[in-house]
Amino acid sequence: FLAVLALLTLSTAANAALIVYTTLESFMAATTAQGVDTYTGFNINGTTPSPISRNAGVYGYTATATDDFFGAGTMGDPWLSTNEATDPIVFSGFTNGVQAIGGFFFGSNFDGAYSPGAITLTALDDSGTSTQTISLATTGSFLGFVSTGTLLSLSVTTVQPGARGGSKPNTACRRSSSSAGGRSLMPTVRSPCTLLWPRTGQM
Repeated sequence: FLAVLALLTLSTAANAALIVYTTLESFMAATTAQGVDTYTGFNINGTTPSPISRNAGVYGYTATATDDFFGAGTMGDPWLSTNEATDPIVFSGFTNGVQAIGGFFFGSNFDGAYSPGAITLTALDDSGTSTQTISLATTGSFLGFVSTGTLLSLSVTTVQPGARGGSKPNTACRRSSSSAGGRSLMPTVRSPCTLLWPRTGQM
């Protein structure tokens, strides 16, 4: 997981809004002074207790998962994933006036390996929410949110295999169980993944 924090280059609007970016390049072009968190130090073979407090450069944030995080990826490319298939990863508690967050979002399976599927992200700022779904998320699927106001949180969830209506998760799937033949889909973030930046004029 990589968290990058930077300064917003957009001017502050009279009405706050969330702007969505679908490529890392366009997201980075809208920001300056990025900070990065590469997710080093996570146990990729077991659980990491939630919540975790992390830094991306000079910017801080908290990530939470109801039933803790579970290792995914490799030592050289660690991913942040949940221990429970239906738990969201929630990023919040941003410091230094962060106004944007983004990253590579996708699913992982029971063994902590990439698994194709749909990922839903909901960003919350002082103007409301913006929800986006990546239907066929891969390890290269990027999504970023920029707020012209105050960014409050980002929630990342998976749409479970066999879910009806495309959005209701299969609540019986747990990472710790052997059910579903490893088809449980955990929300996962990889490096470079979460990008954050403060409001213009703040450091």
